[in-house]
Amino acid sequence: MSTKKRRKTSEAVRKIYNLLFDSYGPQHWWPGDGPFEVMVGAILTQNTNWSNVERAINNLKNAGLLDPASLNRISEKRLAELIRPAGYFNIKARRLKAFLEYFVEEYHGEPERMKKEALDTLRSELLNVKGIGPETADSILLYALDKPIFVIDAYTKRVLLRHGLIDESADYSDSQEIFHRALPRDVSLFNEYHALFVKVGKEQCRPRPRCEGCPLFKLLP
Repeated sequence: MSTKKRRKTSEAVRKIYNLLFDSYGPQHWWPGDGPFEVMVGAILTQNTNWSNVERAINNLKNAGLLDPASLNRISEKRLAELIRPAGYFNIKARRLKAFLEYFVEEYHGEPERMKKEALDTLRSELLNVKGIGPETADSILLYALDKPIFVIDAYTKRVLLRHGLIDESADYSDSQEIFHRALPRDVSLFNEYHALFVKVGKEQCRPRPRCEGCPLFKLLP
């Protein structure tokens, strides 16, 4: 990408944020009661909507099991039964168990202990946990551990594509680098911006777009 195009893309990224924030206001996201619940939610939300994740998390709460030690102790089969509302429950139970083994073994199940580690180290460790990809890892880093890394999800990529800031060949790191280059490394900013993408993605920039009335309509190429 040329310097001129890079500069133009960075300007567009900042403009998109301002338009979304002016339209929707602060989102107060991620939904979750404490860092560990956010970690669990980040794994359970893969390929499902948040209302289903909330039902699964409520099952864990009602069973008195929403803590690292308890979830690490119960069987994978029991865990799968409890998180059934989140869909793909057997796969997600295995992924959650793999994460719990890592979290308890390396950090004694303590988010505050984990927060003390460097971002790059944590990201490398998380990506080595079976079933955790870049989006899930970065969601844990940003929302549970207050690390300044931008999360790229389907909503974000859809907006970037439709507004000509990336093409179909762009991978996760290509898209992420656009934000890291354009914005200061600020946890609250990254948190808010990603939440705004979720908002516009659900309401306007859907698989079948509702461009009329979208805060970003005037930016379409």
